Amino acid sequence: MPSMIDQEKKELRRRIRQQLSQLPPHQVQLEDDAMFARFLSLPQVERAQVIFAFWGIPGREPETGRLVEELTRRGKRVGLPRMLPEHRMEVRLYDPHIPLRSVSFGILEPGEDCPLIPPEEVDLALVPAVCYDRQGYRLGFGGGYYDRWLEQFFGERVGLCRSCLLQSKVPVQDHDSRVNILITETDCLSLC
Repeated sequence: MPSMIDQEKKELRRRIRQQLSQLPPHQVQLEDDAMFARFLSLPQVERAQVIFAFWGIPGREPETGRLVEELTRRGKRVGLPRMLPEHRMEVRLYDPHIPLRSVSFGILEPGEDCPLIPPEEVDLALVPAVCYDRQGYRLGFGGGYYDRWLEQFFGERVGLCRSCLLQSKVPVQDHDSRVNILITETDCLSLC
């Protein structure tokens, strides 16, 4: 039986998806551009050699494919998630010459032919979310993939969240983790 917090998370996901569906595409692109510029200007990003990012799903997440490509052009080693059984995931090196594979829910991920990057080699993780709150806690998509992976990661954690989706507080459980830095199109919050 789902807990009260699980129900609250489910309802918040539904509300955020509805809110996202009403944003004009031009606004989405401008907000993505502003968040990406703030992200790229972080000293933590400049120092990082290996960045774990994600390839955003259009209409659900910031479209970070452009950001991944820019980081690669800047000489960063960029890893992307590859989903595994039992709600686990691993990080595989992004190679612009190897096409990403489309898996469930329109997610694009690298294949097994891309080199594996262990968590201890990652300097900074860009963590996706449905939304965040002002304390840096995230509402994930409900699979627990990132929560499990983040248990073994001790580097910088950065989140992107449109200011219109930023919550005062998201429902949190013991296994939920937070980011150190939260970026909106108008602000950069350091949450250390």
